[in-house]
Amino acid sequence: MKRWWIRAGMLLALLVIIYLGVKPDMLVGKPGIKAESAVLMDMNSEQILINFNGSEEIAPAGVSKLMTELLIMEAVINGELRWDDPVNISLYASSVGGTHLGLKQGEQFTVQELFQIVAVYSANDAAIALAEHISGTEQTFAQKMNQKATEIGLSDKTVFTNATGLSEKRLGPNRPKEIQGQTVMTAVDACKLARYLLNNYPEILRVSSQMQVSMHQKGMYMSNTNWMLSSIGGPYAYDGNDGLKTGYDEDSGYHFVGTAERNGKRLISVVLGSDSREGRFIETRKLFNYGFSGSK
Repeated sequence: MKRWWIRAGMLLALLVIIYLGVKPDMLVGKPGIKAESAVLMDMNSEQILINFNGSEEIAPAGVSKLMTELLIMEAVINGELRWDDPVNISLYASSVGGTHLGLKQGEQFTVQELFQIVAVYSANDAAIALAEHISGTEQTFAQKMNQKATEIGLSDKTVFTNATGLSEKRLGPNRPKEIQGQTVMTAVDACKLARYLLNNYPEILRVSSQMQVSMHQKGMYMSNTNWMLSSIGGPYAYDGNDGLKTGYDEDSGYHFVGTAERNGKRLISVVLGSDSREGRFIETRKLFNYGFSGSK
């Protein structure tokens, strides 16, 4: 008889879940994460809700471009750059590896065009072109990245060596010899960087939430690499998600810094070192579900 009541109770709970439209994984406790490290933060309170290996260093690839985006936006606000300034594409930028647009040496694009491509599509040639434009050389730009990291309170475990997050071997045959070493970050630092960016330049969300961007001069359209955007739909879309940055490194895996807002509550998530392109979004969903469920 007791066993029958237990089964009836379980069935009733399942019916309630279905009726309310609540997903079972939103009702469980702290989720297990399949990644090298992960962090979940309540942006308003700055409370860390989940910290899984969050202080471990990892090559973050494109996630490090959040600092590149921050410095570009800061330069525009400070009057050092204008969005319509022309930017020349160097030989080095045109030959970089990883995700790129095939920009040609000598071509010109505006700061705004290249910035949107970096934020939405994570193009490495666009990131290098912007870094060289604002600082003269990418090495000088990387120094500014590290200075800013110290200024906003990132740990000394996070070190930027270039504007893209690429390893030396992916920087191409025309990599300046001064650009050496591997960019590394911790998940906690990536979370802090995202929070600083969102607090000081919330307009970044207008860019990061775009489904696609175009380069009219080349007749190209690039889709957003963030499959969790609520506007995109599909199996990975998440209600309230409007950013923020993906990354991939052949050695460290797939990464994603995400953010979502529901009912005035904004969360920032970091997943570093997932084993698949889809996995980083699946793990991020677990983090968001936990954060929005009210669990502590």
